[in-house]
Amino acid sequence: MKKYAFFLGCIAPLRYPGIEKSTREVFKALGVELVDMKGANCCPAPGVIKSFSRATWLAAAARNLALAEKEGLDIITVCNGCYGSLFDAAHELHEDKDMLDEVNKILAEIGLKYSGETKVRHFAEVLYKDVGIEKIKKAVKKPADYNVAAFYGCHFLKPSKLKQLDDSENPVILDELIEAVGAKSVLRKQKAKPICCGAGGGLRSQFGDTALKFTRTNLEIMKNGGAEMIVDVCPFCHLQFDSGQKDSGYSFPVLHLSQLYGLAMGMNAKNLGLDAHITPVKL
Repeated sequence: MKKYAFFLGCIAPLRYPGIEKSTREVFKALGVELVDMKGANCCPAPGVIKSFSRATWLAAAARNLALAEKEGLDIITVCNGCYGSLFDAAHELHEDKDMLDEVNKILAEIGLKYSGETKVRHFAEVLYKDVGIEKIKKAVKKPADYNVAAFYGCHFLKPSKLKQLDDSENPVILDELIEAVGAKSVLRKQKAKPICCGAGGGLRSQFGDTALKFTRTNLEIMKNGGAEMIVDVCPFCHLQFDSGQKDSGYSFPVLHLSQLYGLAMGMNAKNLGLDAHITPVKL
């Protein structure tokens, strides 16, 4: 059985524990073991700490990488932001040995050391590349017969030259993962390209009204595409779409991909945390 160190991030366990629960159950059903990372810290977001100190940002990220490495495991994330932060840090430390030495001097103070070799994987990438579409199809018990707006988010595919997951301008990976459980992915079949959900880069916290304009532009695109629900691969996008529909005239159910998979595999909706959503999930 393949094992990964499971990096939870901040938003999923604090705001949407159903994302964590569904991810654990889905991967267990698909034969992948997720190992808890005891003592993990924030990823951390480079837009905050890195803007003040690159070394501090890398050291904070490297602490997580070192904890996984200590167990002999690569990291898996369920969040685009965490994926972007940890992936970028791992890449920089792999390429810059002088900085790796500097970071290890900091880690030595807490009894850790990092070699610069830990791989950072997005859970959707693992589903697509390691588990495979055919195995996923065989695990479906209740096909998810919905028209779905697939929302890729910003940090899943880019920087594309480094991640090499898919064509970042015309991706299909998430569409194929959605359609593997019986749904129809409609958003990517439109010519219009979706913009940021509105939550990223501090926009949500500093300029909430502007963030909502981004969100509602996306919602209108989804409505015009005939979507019945939104499926994301990032708890931050999830939060923005779930909370951003209030008093907006929209009422799309918002599901993390792991929750969609849980439903398709016959898992109980309450155990998937759907009752914790701000926008009611009526299926």
